[in-house]
Amino acid sequence: MNINATLIAQAIMFALFVWFCMSFVWPPIVGALAARQKLIADGLAAGDRGKHELELSAKKAAQGLRTAKEKASDIIAQAEKRAGEIVEEAKTNAKTEGDRIIAGAKAEIGQEVNRAKEGLRQQVSALAVAGAEKILRREIDAKAHAAMLTTIANEL
Repeated sequence: MNINATLIAQAIMFALFVWFCMSFVWPPIVGALAARQKLIADGLAAGDRGKHELELSAKKAAQGLRTAKEKASDIIAQAEKRAGEIVEEAKTNAKTEGDRIIAGAKAEIGQEVNRAKEGLRQQVSALAVAGAEKILRREIDAKAHAAMLTTIANEL
């Protein structure tokens, strides 16, 4: 087969693969990442609001200082905990999606291997039948058989 034709065919297949990924795989991943980023930003904003509330309560009342600090600390801890949960959830979802994509690719590779094996089986059986046909057409002679088998072996 011509190497240029092979390279062109591979380039076309690669371009189709890139198009497929950019059209069907990339947008859901980007959308999921954007949603996760917004949730994390909201969690961090909640933490900042908690710090601001702590400062206001310290200025307003000296008596409620301890209560206000505990409340703000709880809000900060919850916001940080939620931000951590969101990050872990995003990691888990990304890993699950990656595993699903890998499993699909492995299944497709397995199908391609099976198709290639079947094609090779058909070619080998056709060559075997052709060799047997050539042997049967000639007269039965040990020298002719040896020459014919050598020729068939070279063709394989």
